[in-house]
Amino acid sequence: MPIYQLVLPAMGESVSEATITQWLKKVGDTVAADEAVVEVATDKVDSEVASEYSGVIKEILHPINAVVAVDEPMVLIETDEAVAQDAAPSVKAATESVVEQAPIVSSSKTEETAEVFAAPEQYMEQAQEAIKPVTQAAVGEKRFYSPLVKSIAKQEQISNQELASITGSGKDGRVTKSDVLAFVETRTSAHKPQQNTPKVVTQPPVIPVTSPAKNNKDAVVPMTRMEQMISEHMTRSLQTSAHVQSFIEIDVTKLWNWREKVKQQFVTQHGVKLTFTPIFLHLVAQVLPEFPLLNASLDGTNIVNKKDINIGMATALPDGNLIVPVIKQADSLNLIGLAKRVHELASNARTNALSPDDVQGGTYTVTNVGMFGSLTGTPIINQPQLAILALGAIRKVPAVLETEHGDVIAIRQQMVVSHSYDHRIINGAMGGMFLLRLKERIEQWDESQKL
Repeated sequence: MPIYQLVLPAMGESVSEATITQWLKKVGDTVAADEAVVEVATDKVDSEVASEYSGVIKEILHPINAVVAVDEPMVLIETDEAVAQDAAPSVKAATESVVEQAPIVSSSKTEETAEVFAAPEQYMEQAQEAIKPVTQAAVGEKRFYSPLVKSIAKQEQISNQELASITGSGKDGRVTKSDVLAFVETRTSAHKPQQNTPKVVTQPPVIPVTSPAKNNKDAVVPMTRMEQMISEHMTRSLQTSAHVQSFIEIDVTKLWNWREKVKQQFVTQHGVKLTFTPIFLHLVAQVLPEFPLLNASLDGTNIVNKKDINIGMATALPDGNLIVPVIKQADSLNLIGLAKRVHELASNARTNALSPDDVQGGTYTVTNVGMFGSLTGTPIINQPQLAILALGAIRKVPAVLETEHGDVIAIRQQMVVSHSYDHRIINGAMGGMFLLRLKERIEQWDESQKL
């Protein structure tokens, strides 16, 4: 029977490899065409790789946590179909390989094999595994839990029945670390012993009621893979770039009033909300060409001037982490196009549906710290970029306005914007002038313009 090599497909521009995070099938399992076989991770994005053919898993070539190059075979699938693949191994060769090498995963010893390859890093993997919600799982269906989920379940003495009752909030209903910890908290609260009311003793001595001893043991939870990668990325950025910040206060009253006037019409006509994010991204994309160095990167002693303006937008995830999807060629999109792209990328980020290419190729980053109520912030540069902009909260404040009749105090919508940039190549004059130009564009917004 023909043998099909399932290889790591191209994952996007500049992505040359990926890490295997979860095998969804084991040796001997049947797989249908277009069915997911393995989960891989590139940077911050998890993706599933599906088989092009129906067949039976013959051999798994790499363990969990292995780094695989694009076009490198990951698993051999025996199929009845004609395989259109170069240098497909023969059945004999595949069989000899299985005999000579111990199988990575066997149908009878899945748990033992998993323990063999359970390196410490594996327990720090992102806890979003291929398990369906209880309400959707068929009776007797095989369910999979990540090593991190299993580790927490074992530590907290969660039975298999209890574990199966947890409905996952991850992609396709998968159980995450947060789901398990939330279950533990709920169960602890439900079984928390209540302090008995002391009985009244009519004769001395009165025996005091001793409250139960508190559990002072600290909870130790391994970092997820995403948390590890963010930690490494941020630390490397601080060690690489000479960070410096400039700040400016911007009057956004005109822009605020215009958005209030057209936002309902925008939803009706285009099907998405008009938030401030695409408006500010639109203005940033218009100002950046005036300061091309801010859109460049530094490679040793060489400055790499980017031909495209690809703006990354920092997006908060439900688990508290951040991811930065990239709007490619943002300067070529109008406000409507930007609003739709921002909505699409933000929705995909929060549902773990981003592709690896969606987080690659950024040349400049904007983060909205104001959505959490912060007046401003000093964000860390997203390497290998040279600058990042932080938008603060928009607030009603008293401000001094210059008029032909003199200065007056009025209530205005104000926002503080912070600009972090790499002082190895960008001086304070350029960093400050960029902010000043952006301020002018925002404060000169035409309130009468149409959609």
